[in-house]
Amino acid sequence: MIDHRPFAAIGAANHGWLDARHHFSFADYRDPARMQWGRLRVWNDDRIAPNTGFSPHPHRDMEIITYVRTGAISHADSLGNSGRTVAGDVQVMSAGTGIEHSEFNREDSETTLFQIWILPDSAGAAPRWDTRPFPKADRAGRWVVLASGVAGDDLALPINADARVAGATIRAGESLAYAPRNVGRHVYLVPASGSLRIGDIVVQARDGVAIADEAGFTLTAIDDCEVVLVETA
Repeated sequence: MIDHRPFAAIGAANHGWLDARHHFSFADYRDPARMQWGRLRVWNDDRIAPNTGFSPHPHRDMEIITYVRTGAISHADSLGNSGRTVAGDVQVMSAGTGIEHSEFNREDSETTLFQIWILPDSAGAAPRWDTRPFPKADRAGRWVVLASGVAGDDLALPINADARVAGATIRAGESLAYAPRNVGRHVYLVPASGSLRIGDIVVQARDGVAIADEAGFTLTAIDDCEVVLVETA
């Protein structure tokens, strides 16, 4: 099953400083048909104005992955962690028993990012935060696992969920296959830039594609493309 979700059809909320698009129900956007995909609960496509951001607020029992598309995001939290994550790189916050954090665009230009929330395997884990560079050159024509709770994904940022977040860049005209761990897994993918084809489906930048009950699939780039996907139970 492959379900194409065009960018124009997903939820939207413009707060002035934040222009947010919601692939799944979030805040005031409610669609009973789009509550989650497997254990993927949130995929927000955020545009954050310069020198603005999310003031301190709490979370618990959620794995929150931030993939920065352009610009940079600066993090601070109640555990004393702080850091700046730049375009192409990833940060992970395991909210666990509870954590308060802020996320600010302290740059002089807009920051764009994907904010991805995955339900943890169990509640009550110790909260933590980390960030890591993932050079785009290393992802040319291949998948690189960015965050994972799957055994063996030792180079990825760890999360407390049977899930993985992966990224790839594909040159125009080239193809790249992906095989989930088993047919029952759920995959959700979004091109951060560029467009691609899955079978007869043309997927534009920032569209979503929900995939389930597939042994594998192949992406063919129409133009140079940067892709992010989540695979969960």
